[in-house]
Amino acid sequence: MVGANLKSETLKLMDKRSGIEAEMNAIIEQLSQPGGPGLSGNLVDSEGFPRADIDIPYVLAQRHRLAELKNDHGEITEKINVNIQLLHSAKLTSTPKDSDSSAGASGALQNIVSRDSRGANDVDLISGMPFAIVDEIADASPAAEGGLQLGDQIVKFGNVKAGDNLLQQLASEAQVNQGLPIPVTVMRQGALFNLSVTPRTWQGRGLLGCHFRIM
Repeated sequence: MVGANLKSETLKLMDKRSGIEAEMNAIIEQLSQPGGPGLSGNLVDSEGFPRADIDIPYVLAQRHRLAELKNDHGEITEKINVNIQLLHSAKLTSTPKDSDSSAGASGALQNIVSRDSRGANDVDLISGMPFAIVDEIADASPAAEGGLQLGDQIVKFGNVKAGDNLLQQLASEAQVNQGLPIPVTVMRQGALFNLSVTPRTWQGRGLLGCHFRIM
């Protein structure tokens, strides 16, 4: 019974998280339109006056909302991870006496993992959470040719998953693999996608032609 309740609670949390991700992506796409202010761009012109081409109060409100959603996403993800670990524990500590409840917990875990990892293979649910967002991308760049899109949340970039100095890790991964395809897993509109991006020199800046913002 406990396993069934935990499964139901976790699935509801995952639905809520998907809704948050969809709203985050919508805000990111809106703010990152060509000529737009971006997620952290200046709201004043070269002379220090408020930009007349954008609605500054609206942009500030959207950026504030995005920060709130990011916090909510982190809290919900932590709850999901705790629940999954509890389901793992229920499976590992079960005895023949409570085999029925163990089977329920095990089945719940399999259903949860299957549901939350659709669209991407070999992604660990617990560790496979986004750590960066594509907030700028150039047309005809290696990143664009590889299928990356504005607002994509990076779950895995080659050997980079999470940790410290992530921007340095991403840059190093691109340099070490110049001319070689790098497997990339992204979260887009609540679903996971596997892509392949090949860093290389091109007419634009850098080896990828995109900018990552650490979440």
